[in-house]
Order: sequence, then structure tokens, then C-alpha cells
Amino acid sequence: QGPLVESGGASVESGGSLTLSCTYTPSRYCMAWFRQAPGKEREGVAGILSTGRATYSDSVKGRVTVTQDGTKNRLYLQMSSLKPEDTDMYYCAATPSLRCPYGILSAKHSQFAYWGQGILVNVSS
Repeated sequence: QGPLVESGGASVESGGSLTLSCTYTPSRYCMAWFRQAPGKEREGVAGILSTGRATYSDSVKGRVTVTQDGTKNRLYLQMSSLKPEDTDMYYCAATPSLRCPYGILSAKHSQFAYWGQGILVNVSS
């Protein structure tokens, strides 16, 4: 088991809500959620910079909230008004704050030191 473990994936109906969690080994990270389906490019969904500021992709802005609970060492992704096109494997990623990539959501895979194993979100119409 690596330093990042996702949970909360499920099958939901269109319009529904879901919260993903990422439990991490205590450290000072900047963190983000990515998603990717087979044959598709990875997409940065939401992230929290080392300053604590959250950033979102245009495709989810207004429907997604990313938060971090340092007391529980968890990163959350709260999603609402889910659409079938949100169906994907979702991945939590982290890297030491001092190495936080500029443009966190468009960062290369190698720019994050740690990745979770991925968790499936399936949205049915």
C-alpha cells in the first residue's frame, strides 16, 4: 500500500452526488485529483496548491469542491450534478509542496511523486 489511498468510488445516477476521499501519509504536499478512462487522456480535475488555494478544471467548475483535512490526512473531492461523462477512474496525486508544479492540473504524471491506485466513478444516465 502506497502513501495515497482513495476511497468512495461508486455507481450513481445522473444528477447524483458523490464524495471521494484520499488518505495520505502525513507530510506537506500539494495535491490534486485526476481522472482518466481507457484510451483517453488524463485530465486534471481539481487541486489544492501549497498555498491552500483550490483550483478546478472548467469541465467540473461549479459542480466540484476539493478540500483537505489536515487533522485526518485526507483530501476530499465532493462532486454533485454528476453526468455520464464524469464516468472515469479517479486518481489522487501528491508531491512535496516545494516541488508543486506550476499549472497543477496540467502537470505531467512524472511531476507528482505519488499516485493512488485509482477508484472508479460510474455515472449512469
